[in-house]
Amino acid sequence: MKTYPPPPTPRSTCKDPIAAFTADQLTFLDPTGARTKLFSRANPEAAKVGDILLVRLKSGDPFAGVCLNIRRRGVDTGILLRNQLTRVGVEMWYKIYSPNVEGIEVVQRREKRARRARLYYMRKPKHDMGSVQNIVRQYLRQRAVLRSGDVKGRDANAGKRKDNKKR
Repeated sequence: MKTYPPPPTPRSTCKDPIAAFTADQLTFLDPTGARTKLFSRANPEAAKVGDILLVRLKSGDPFAGVCLNIRRRGVDTGILLRNQLTRVGVEMWYKIYSPNVEGIEVVQRREKRARRARLYYMRKPKHDMGSVQNIVRQYLRQRAVLRSGDVKGRDANAGKRKDNKKR
């Protein structure tokens, strides 16, 4: 009589199925690893609370605000941004690995390290930064100039013809 070995158990084929599934989801949602690196604790250049972040969505409307909270939960990692729109404070949660999020950029870093993990005190009028639209507009203008390559001056000759031919 011939005996066969028992079939392999699921535990022997996959030691930790939840970790394997999470890693698989992260490679699918963030193939380059850029967002993982942007919010990693080990990265000294990572985004931190207090930084001004710009989130671009697939729908086209970007949202910029001060990062009040970073909730690190693997695939479910989210950030809380606060800004003022028409003098009303607006807070938005964004999942960083969401397919609707096209990109996340650090517009301005906080000059001093925040001494709290969550900056909920910035909701109070004494600490509220107000609208960050001017800072974001200046950042986008600088980025556009750097990408175009040519620097346009604001002097008396700006915008005039370069050729000296007579008409």
